[in-house]
Amino acid sequence: MSKPKHILVIRLSAMGDVAMTVPVLRAFSLQYPEVKITVVSRPFFEPFFNEIPNVTFFGVDLKERHKGFLGLLRLFSDLRKLKIDAVADLHNVLRSKVVRTLFALSGKKVAATNKGRADKKALTRLTNKVFAPVKSMFERHIDTLKQLGFSIDLSHPQFPEKAILSEEILSITGNKNQKWIGIAPFAQYESKVYPFDLMQQVIDGLAENKSNKIFLFGGGEAEIQKLNQLQNQHKNVVIIAGKLKFQQELDLISNLDVMLSMDSGNAHIAAMLGLKVITLWGATHPYTGFKPFHQPDDFCLTSDREKFPLLPTSIYGNKNVEGYEDVMRTIMPKTVIKKISAVI
Repeated sequence: MSKPKHILVIRLSAMGDVAMTVPVLRAFSLQYPEVKITVVSRPFFEPFFNEIPNVTFFGVDLKERHKGFLGLLRLFSDLRKLKIDAVADLHNVLRSKVVRTLFALSGKKVAATNKGRADKKALTRLTNKVFAPVKSMFERHIDTLKQLGFSIDLSHPQFPEKAILSEEILSITGNKNQKWIGIAPFAQYESKVYPFDLMQQVIDGLAENKSNKIFLFGGGEAEIQKLNQLQNQHKNVVIIAGKLKFQQELDLISNLDVMLSMDSGNAHIAAMLGLKVITLWGATHPYTGFKPFHQPDDFCLTSDREKFPLLPTSIYGNKNVEGYEDVMRTIMPKTVIKKISAVI
């Protein structure tokens, strides 16, 4: 059977998960330049894929045109017109299953990412825990594409060039004559967020060195208020939240020397752009398969498992275990500062 010439890749959300598909698809496009890929995702994520050759983007409209079951039939109809040969469902949720099943019924080859739920459950359960790394999401996506007949080598990744910063961005950042450090102190769940007072110590410590310039990332009013506090009158600490469009934020991130992030979308965005990414881990752990792409293990600063042996207690950080609210206090601010200073 001949290999597919046009593959539909489905990954609808969340930001970090969509960003994690980028290194795989970039490697695919370089290793199979004759194959076309159409990525289906939320329109907001289109900038992730702009620089990848042979990849086109299809923005799904889940609020109107593609809403509900009838909307999914419409989505299938819209996508079918693109002359798709095969489907790689990297999301594997009800919505994407419906679309891929319709393609399968129309005679197309389909494959879906196995999320490895049993392994993840064994890693995070509180009794009979199996503390061992599970397969990364990158490896799982590679397995999915292998089912369609494509082997991908991720061992020598290529990253996009640093973006040339526009005047609009430079008016906020200034010209680059210091080490640029990005800090993204937020995450979807509290159990993944480094305590505010400790983050303050990290920022104050880094800002003391005038050869550093620190950019604070976030979004929404509540987060911006917190960032204003963290800025703490430092002239070399700049709040980015709310000031740039998404594409501009990506351009700025590509010019950083290092990103400090929680186990969150910002870590994966920085990693897909080829940055050095230091991550702080609370209830979750790099063993869950969500370690940012191409980062050494020692860039992941984890909470103390000797004091808190039940870690990790959650894959996504959405489960709270009594007595484990303060696990991240075992990551010392001086450890974080030292690691960042060593990396840059």
